[in-house]
Amino acid sequence: MAAPQAAPRPVSSAAAPLTAADLDRFRERADRFIAELDEEFYLHYAGLKETLELAPIYERYSELTQLEQAKALGQTANGDRRVRELWRFSAEGYLSELTREQAEKVAALEASLEATIDGEKIPYRMLRPAMANEPDRDKREHIDRLRVELTEEHLNPLYVEGVGIVNEGVERLDAPNYADLYRRFGFRLDELADQCRALLDSTEQVFEEAADKLFRSRVGVSLDEAQRWDVIRTFRAPEWDSQFPQEKMLPALEATLADLGIDLNSQENVELDVEQRPKKSPRAFCAPIEVPGRVVLVIQPMGGADDWRALFHEAGHTEHYANTSADLSMEEKRLGDVAVTEGWAMLMQHLTDDPAWLTKRLAFPRPQEFEVEGVTQLLYMVRRYSAKLLYEIEFHSADDPTKLANRYVEILGDALKIQPAAGDFLADIDSSFYVTGYLRSWAFEAQFRTHLKERFGSDWFAKREAGSLVRELWETGNSMTADELLHEVTGQEIEMDSVAQLTRETVS
Repeated sequence: MAAPQAAPRPVSSAAAPLTAADLDRFRERADRFIAELDEEFYLHYAGLKETLELAPIYERYSELTQLEQAKALGQTANGDRRVRELWRFSAEGYLSELTREQAEKVAALEASLEATIDGEKIPYRMLRPAMANEPDRDKREHIDRLRVELTEEHLNPLYVEGVGIVNEGVERLDAPNYADLYRRFGFRLDELADQCRALLDSTEQVFEEAADKLFRSRVGVSLDEAQRWDVIRTFRAPEWDSQFPQEKMLPALEATLADLGIDLNSQENVELDVEQRPKKSPRAFCAPIEVPGRVVLVIQPMGGADDWRALFHEAGHTEHYANTSADLSMEEKRLGDVAVTEGWAMLMQHLTDDPAWLTKRLAFPRPQEFEVEGVTQLLYMVRRYSAKLLYEIEFHSADDPTKLANRYVEILGDALKIQPAAGDFLADIDSSFYVTGYLRSWAFEAQFRTHLKERFGSDWFAKREAGSLVRELWETGNSMTADELLHEVTGQEIEMDSVAQLTRETVS
């Protein structure tokens, strides 16, 4: 193991801006810090390590997340986007370190809690997959009730503690609230929120009609009758299972990447973890432990179309990180606009709903019918995340956000016409306004995919020229924002309405 790099010099909140040498030392240490965190998260959430042990890692790199360090980076940024990313990283690290104990306890509880259903013990993390695979509606409701009870009793007290700690930390970062802190980081929250309100208005009728049809066909209830425990079963789409066999997943991915000029099996920097383990997270993820040196794709197979979507989504992340140029700076490889990597993930995921791809790779029956159902599901998710952004802005601006359970139900229920569980009003919030990354990535993907089809044809995914373009853009890592990337290729600005337009064209 190489000797640890010297830590950046200590600074006070009134210190002069950091020097170039200070910033380089910070980058070197931050790179190692992120690598160790990603590996720890990988080992735990892949079910290879019982506990999530963050404390030793934070202790080894404690200087990166000190309040004074975050403030000094803020003073140094002065409009420099790369330094602003380091400032955001340090501030987020400071807040994460403050809530590390709660995060570790939540992870430990998620790994250890169980529910007993019909005499069978089901791990907490497998309750949602159990609902997805359960055809009996009453039993799904029972599973959901137990999941919510466990969440409210065991996890929410820890989330409440964390909210209070974060809010105090934000004040010490000299921001009035969490939302305003992210505005200072360059997040255009209010502009995006306006676009989301417009999308919710413009797609309401088409969503209600398409979602009603989807719920009736898949679970036998209308949208008016549907409950939250019906949603995951509807999206599970078991009637399509025979068209998405598990044994063809990896070969289909390998063949698709090969058409784009990528030999997955010869990528020594890519690892695939597809084994089933009892304590493995059901939520697929990509662990970019070294960028681009070691990138791990992790998935816990549930079966059917959802598995394929998850695999291709995470493959998009994986290939983006694995193809990122090693010559970029740490912040251009590891930080930056998350809508970029999420956009590449969405582009790969969308193939599993694309009639041309389905016909080519799977000799798929009724591909247009499946596409309509997939786009309806996409519209549900885009509307859900639009509502989540509106809720999270309100949550992070409130004097006492722990009292907003009813607003969570109201805002998301109005968008989806299905009420969420009030008990999820804390667990459903991702840190760092990650919701904005998903929203902008859907728009980026919709506009970029339209460009690919216009330039290379509806079978762009089988064209080596398209693959060359995509790989060239992957090499840029996160050196550009999604807006800049889209503008460079198409001359367009990211617009949420692009998602609305594509969904209306498909489902109408």
